[in-house]
Amino acid sequence: MIEPEQIVERRTEIVFPNDANHHGTLFGGKALAMMDIVAGIAAARAFRRTFVTASMDRIDFRAPIKVGEFAETIARIAKVGRTSVTLEVELWAENPANGERRLATVGTFVMVAVDKDGHPTPLR
Repeated sequence: MIEPEQIVERRTEIVFPNDANHHGTLFGGKALAMMDIVAGIAAARAFRRTFVTASMDRIDFRAPIKVGEFAETIARIAKVGRTSVTLEVELWAENPANGERRLATVGTFVMVAVDKDGHPTPLR
């Protein structure tokens, strides 16, 4: 679990019906998109570069997020390479009525810094 002092970026959204699958829970593709966006913002803010997603590794869907619940995405930098940043990303579900939270999805994202032509560029 990501500790508060490790947080690089966080974003909270409400799950609407158009974000859901036929079970009334957050569609997996939407969950990945939410996590990818927060990972990209975290990398860009930390290094003031433009980043693209190189990989999403070991995505685990642990619990559903229902329509009407809050979905909070939290990212932290786990590793810094020459042109890439590895981030651990968590997606949490929160019941807005009672504040109960549960870890819904976790994954590792690798973002690569690119120049104006889309080529990898050093972070430092």
